[in-house]
Amino acid sequence: MQFVKTEELRPGMRLAKPIYNKTGVLLYERNSKLTIPAINSVRNFSLIGVYILEPAEPAPPLSREDLEFEQAQTIYTFKMRDIFENVHRREPLKKLENLIEDVCARYGSLNHRVNFNQNLRSADDFMYKHAISTAVLTAMIAQHIEVSEEDYRALITAAFLYGFGYRFVPRNVMSKEESLTEEEQTLIQSALEKGYIYLEASNESLKYYKTAVSIINCHLLSARPNAPQPDFSDTILLLAEILKVAIQFDLMTGMMMGHKPESEIIAMNYLHEHHTEYNETIVSLLAQCIHIIPAGASVDLSTGDKAIVLVENPKKYMEPVILRLRDNQIYDLSDPQVSCRFQIVDLMKTMDNRVEIDEDTLKQFHADERIKEITEKFRKKN
Repeated sequence: MQFVKTEELRPGMRLAKPIYNKTGVLLYERNSKLTIPAINSVRNFSLIGVYILEPAEPAPPLSREDLEFEQAQTIYTFKMRDIFENVHRREPLKKLENLIEDVCARYGSLNHRVNFNQNLRSADDFMYKHAISTAVLTAMIAQHIEVSEEDYRALITAAFLYGFGYRFVPRNVMSKEESLTEEEQTLIQSALEKGYIYLEASNESLKYYKTAVSIINCHLLSARPNAPQPDFSDTILLLAEILKVAIQFDLMTGMMMGHKPESEIIAMNYLHEHHTEYNETIVSLLAQCIHIIPAGASVDLSTGDKAIVLVENPKKYMEPVILRLRDNQIYDLSDPQVSCRFQIVDLMKTMDNRVEIDEDTLKQFHADERIKEITEKFRKKN
């Protein structure tokens, strides 16, 4: 699989991912060959490019839920463009309420973990896709916390709108491939605060809009500890902490042109290591919402070896049952005698930032009595 920019697309190339229009209607199925009309559609949708399969490469495995997530992201992106334009013009945010309700319905009552796959972002569409991913993450995390329905929707609203100020960041900074300097980070903070001024001045009639603006204000001020801090309620402080975790996780794992994203493991380790800055309970709740190290994932070990995850550990994601490829032996990383020898240090990712899954190995794997016992133990924990 390779990413091909729009201007380099040619007829006959096979799609690795489906293409939807702005209402979510499937236009081109994955594994279908591009035609001249299809290439023109990609250009008309302002897509920076698409993922293309190698000549003999099969289409990557995607579950129905993964495909629905891809479809939803496309629909949400078009809506976010319109919503941010309305914010800039100080017009009513007509599409925002329906968008919030759709996110609540899809991600606000899940009873299982999801694969949190993100789309490639450019400097032009970063703020829309970042807003969408942040809103989805906050919706999943907050369902595990006792907050009112109004505050729940206020949090999702804040997640959608907090990044409006990115439109004021110079393009050369947004598209920069190297690490940002301290001056550039300050510039981005100032742009987000400018965006907040637009949001605060809005006459939006949503009953939870003012609460959402307070959450955004609380989050932005947390980056300026020496600035005067308003007397925020405990609820606002809690919701702002959820927003902060979701933002940082997405910023680290999201794909940007020219930027190699961090894996979920690296991002989670960062959040845990900076526990004075990121609420540990909320970080733990995030791990309950998405797959960090799912069964079938290809992983790197501290010994320099590769391994396949055979059984996911729902309680302690860093301690699954693995098959080490060097010796073809199975190890339970929840066993202290095993984990003292080696640990998982990172995930192997595909070109489109999905966790690399080795389904063939899983199919060939036949558990012995010991592994069946370990698996049953994990199921009981779950």
